[in-house]
Amino acid sequence: MPRSSVPARTRLSAQRIGAHLTTWRKLQSLTAEQVADRAGISRDTLRRLEKGETTVGFAVFLNVARVLGTLDRVVDALDPYETDIGRARADTTLPKRVRP
Repeated sequence: MPRSSVPARTRLSAQRIGAHLTTWRKLQSLTAEQVADRAGISRDTLRRLEKGETTVGFAVFLNVARVLGTLDRVVDALDPYETDIGRARADTTLPKRVRP
C-alpha cells in the first residue's frame, strides 16, 4: 500500500478543522445542505471538508468559513503581527525575496 503524501500531522489537523466546522454549523442550527448551498458547493464536497479530507480546495474552505461567520477568525489566526516574533520585527522592512 503506497504511503500518503500528506504528513500525519497535516491529516490530523485537517480532521480537527473539519470537526470544528461541523460544530460551528450545528451551533448555528444550519443543515449541511444550507451551508453547502450558501457556499456554492455540493453537499458531498462539504461532507469531505467536514471529514477533514485534504484534497478539498482552499477556496471551498474559505467559503464555508465565510458562511459560518468564522472567516475573520481564520484570517486573524494567521496574522504574523499578532505573534511575538511578528511584533518584535514589526519595524523591520521585510525583504522582497528570501534566498537560501
